[in-house]
Amino acid sequence: MAGLLVPIGAVVAAFLVGGVMLLVLGVNPIRGYGALLDGAFGDVDALADTAIKSMPLLLVGIGICIAFRASVINIGGEGQMIAGAIVSTLVALAVPDVPRLFLVPLVLLGGLVGGAIWGAIPGALKAYSGVNEILSTIMLNIVAVQLMNFLLRDLIMDPYEKDGGRIPQTRRLSHNSDLPLLPGDTRLHIGVLVALAMAVLAWGLLWRTSLGYRLRAVGHSPAAARYAGMSVKRTIVAALTLSGAMCGLAGAILVFGSESHRFVTDGSSVGFTGSAGFNGIVTALFGGLHPLWTIPSSFFFGGLLFGANAMQRAVQVPAALIVALNGLVVVFVVSSDRMRRAVGENLGRGRDPAPHDDVEAQP
Repeated sequence: MAGLLVPIGAVVAAFLVGGVMLLVLGVNPIRGYGALLDGAFGDVDALADTAIKSMPLLLVGIGICIAFRASVINIGGEGQMIAGAIVSTLVALAVPDVPRLFLVPLVLLGGLVGGAIWGAIPGALKAYSGVNEILSTIMLNIVAVQLMNFLLRDLIMDPYEKDGGRIPQTRRLSHNSDLPLLPGDTRLHIGVLVALAMAVLAWGLLWRTSLGYRLRAVGHSPAAARYAGMSVKRTIVAALTLSGAMCGLAGAILVFGSESHRFVTDGSSVGFTGSAGFNGIVTALFGGLHPLWTIPSSFFFGGLLFGANAMQRAVQVPAALIVALNGLVVVFVVSSDRMRRAVGENLGRGRDPAPHDDVEAQP
């Protein structure tokens, strides 16, 4: 319980500092934060929009959790989301007349495949050439953005835009590829349920399968895992491949769950992903790098990001303040991670480790 209170305390501290910033600007912090909470959680529509905003954060966060268990760091969520979006869009453009019952799973599978490929590249570079995965994943983000811009400004660009507007986007994708909306007359679609299912599956993978056991063993001690006969190199590749697949799935859902039902950007990764590839890292950290705890963590950060817009409209604060507030939460949460681990270690002294805490336990 004390370990859980550390990140909560970090968030409170960040909001206190943000409150001081609001006071300096002449804004009542209570009114400002009230508008933020109301905008994110005030009614059914707000909750639905927050859930949609949370979906890519959750999927990227799940990918980060998987990679972390093998002691690899995936900073390439942005590029992997774009790669997933590209492959899934190409699938929808290639077979637009496939019935919806089959095309929706196909485009989601395309997202998984695209992200997996983009994640496997740095995984193979690290495993077989010793290339630092932080460097390679960041560089591949840039490659993915340029590939996206090339495709959306020429090969898969909306023909109408070629003749006039020049907006980098595809035409309206097949209606058969639209993600079905959930009951309730909101914007909520099945992509949110898919993300929740992936969190449960990732938990099962990590703690109930032999592959998850190998991932955790390699992350705990590569030398010991190698001595036990495990292939450390293949496990590293698998970790980043699975991590990339989760990010790629997020990219596919962003395309086919959007209101425009197009693949569209402003020429940057943020224009498509909304920085979910980076914000998902913080979401995973706040969730203790556990797939199931990443669910409420993503909902919190999704609410923060969505509600910030409502706060900006309500109290007329500069957009830069919203960015600063988000940054404060990130800084405080990340800096609290070491303290949380220290608290957990202190509390763990004198008790027998639970099976999920020890890689020696059988899955």
